[in-house]
Amino acid sequence: MDKGGIRMNSPRGRWVLLTTVLGSGMAMLDSTVVNVALPALGRDLGASMSGLQWTVNAYTLTLAGLILLGGSLGDRYGRRKIFVIGVVWFALASALCGIAPNIETLVLARALQGIGGALLTPGSLAIIQSSFARDDRPRAVGAWSGLGGVAGAVGPLLGGWLVETAGWRWVFLINLPLAALVVLVAVRHVPETRDETATGRFDVLGAALAALALAGLTYGLIERDGAVPPLAAAAGVALGVAFVLVELRRSHGGTVSALVPVRVFADREFTAINIVTLIMYAALGVVTFLLIVELQVAAGFSPVAAGTSMLPVMVLMLLLSPRAGELAKRIGPRLPMTVGILLCAAGLLLMSRVGPGATYVRDVLPAVALFGLGLASAVAPLTATVLATADERYAGVASGVNNAVARTGGLLAVAAIPPLVGLTGAAYTSATAFTSGFHTAMLVSSAMMVLAALLTFVTIRSNVLRAPEREPERKAACDLCAPPLESGHPVDGSRQRTGG
Repeated sequence: MDKGGIRMNSPRGRWVLLTTVLGSGMAMLDSTVVNVALPALGRDLGASMSGLQWTVNAYTLTLAGLILLGGSLGDRYGRRKIFVIGVVWFALASALCGIAPNIETLVLARALQGIGGALLTPGSLAIIQSSFARDDRPRAVGAWSGLGGVAGAVGPLLGGWLVETAGWRWVFLINLPLAALVVLVAVRHVPETRDETATGRFDVLGAALAALALAGLTYGLIERDGAVPPLAAAAGVALGVAFVLVELRRSHGGTVSALVPVRVFADREFTAINIVTLIMYAALGVVTFLLIVELQVAAGFSPVAAGTSMLPVMVLMLLLSPRAGELAKRIGPRLPMTVGILLCAAGLLLMSRVGPGATYVRDVLPAVALFGLGLASAVAPLTATVLATADERYAGVASGVNNAVARTGGLLAVAAIPPLVGLTGAAYTSATAFTSGFHTAMLVSSAMMVLAALLTFVTIRSNVLRAPEREPERKAACDLCAPPLESGHPVDGSRQRTGG
């Protein structure tokens, strides 16, 4: 590699960009196509509604719990090395998903996929940041983001086509040739980089406590029979408290860097914006989990038609998010975020009309278009606020924490909301039963969005973004580290660090 870094327009620069786009795109593709396959795999494996919840949540659980640790491993041992290990791990877990004989094996394989995702996801953007020449980094990150958005948009269409033509198992098996290509190109063309200043031991205990706390809470929310679920939920809460105590102790010095330095929460608005993120992405998780199933089970849409139903959301975000970011810089993030989240709430209210006999143009398109317009208005200002309210030295940690908070919101909501609205057992096989629960879930999700909008308006200052500009290439990278939208947001990760 040249001393000043790889140039964007060089052959090697194009290879590096291809590798990172394919790697992160593979993980994003998987997260968007699985929801399309849920009814088919549920029928084939004889799964209950909780089985479908675990199919989605097992992946999110390990990814959310380990993504910060994954970024730290790359910084210490080599970003390309950990990225490649993550890709291979993800591919092997995908193969196990594809041959799973029952729902229990599939859920286990999905959890293993999440570990692979936690290794490869932070590395994709970190490779760009550490490999390209300084003045080429913003352009490289922009290209990575845009091409990743294409992968997110294509995912549901590809997933629907695979389910209809080859079967749901190919939704997972398609990852194998993609992974082989990524590994081949990465080994031959991507330079190895690491953080030579990284010291101290990893916060493995913190990562384990976080993952186990989320696992206990998720189990307690999804499963309803017997005495074990309440005990699991209580254990999850206790482990969560233990995680906070461990991070508090490690944030005040020692040989182990804190997974989440407590000092990052010193700013009241940073804490507030993460609470908004938790609520907002909880509602989003419910929508992306239930809408595509509702369209197939109740409205009679084909997998392809159901998979592409959210495409307007992707198009609107790709077209309007940059403009929303610029608007937030001019007038402040509070108003664009508040209005955007309220538009999301209105879109969810419209989605509550979807049911048997629904048509796409009359019932689905207005709802998803309004929802997409709201997300396009809110996400970029939210990301900018996350970074503006954190100390500059914690920019990587701040984006990583916000990423994990967003995933946790979706994880807990997908676990809690369906059982609360009556979507249990074999509800997904009955149009009437599923529609009743779906309508209630959309009303609950809309209420969550209203709460998030109210918190935004009350807690976020209009002038919060009027701070000195960070170094251009770092700001360009972090501004694209918005929490991932499992329905296909163009960004699925960022460089994560475990210490200040």
